[in-house]
Amino acid sequence: MNLPNKLSMLRIFLIPVVMFFILPLSYAGDSAFLNGVVNNQMLIAAFVFIIASLTDLLDGKIARKYNLITNLGKFLDSLADKMLIIAVLIAFVEIGRISSWGLMIIVLREFMVTGIRMLAAEKGTVMAAKMIGKIKTTIQMIAIIYLLFEPSIISLSGHENVVCLIGNILFYICVIMTVVSGMDYLLKNLNYLKEEK
Repeated sequence: MNLPNKLSMLRIFLIPVVMFFILPLSYAGDSAFLNGVVNNQMLIAAFVFIIASLTDLLDGKIARKYNLITNLGKFLDSLADKMLIIAVLIAFVEIGRISSWGLMIIVLREFMVTGIRMLAAEKGTVMAAKMIGKIKTTIQMIAIIYLLFEPSIISLSGHENVVCLIGNILFYICVIMTVVSGMDYLLKNLNYLKEEK
């Protein structure tokens, strides 16, 4: 397995780590270190998520620079992005921060794109991510990073309503970009949905 694919795998392995720190932790004890972890768990999740996001940037650059682009790499890169983003958004629904409706739209778009990719694969085509899909993923990652830092921003600024409003706007921009990129993907790949005669 080449380095870009290992970076995609690392992104997948970091998912449960991010989830662990987003979901509420409880600890009752005298350890200052463990109390610090519990009190700053969202901040820790943010830094782990940023590391995972950077692997997405690096794997593509390395693959292109050293001509290490493979079908497995195209598959792993896309899969790792989807798994990371959807898992974190599910955690945000679990803690009541975002709407499940928005998440549902994002998940349905990913099912549709995956279905088209499966049909393309049956015809011998492995589809890499398109530019609009990469923009969508970047916007999603920026919004998630903001939401992860949100408790710290609220703590520092004291303006909870404004900080949460910005988070909501960023999340709904993600949902809109998801719909736009999904429609673009569908319209550009209608040929894979036509039955052969």
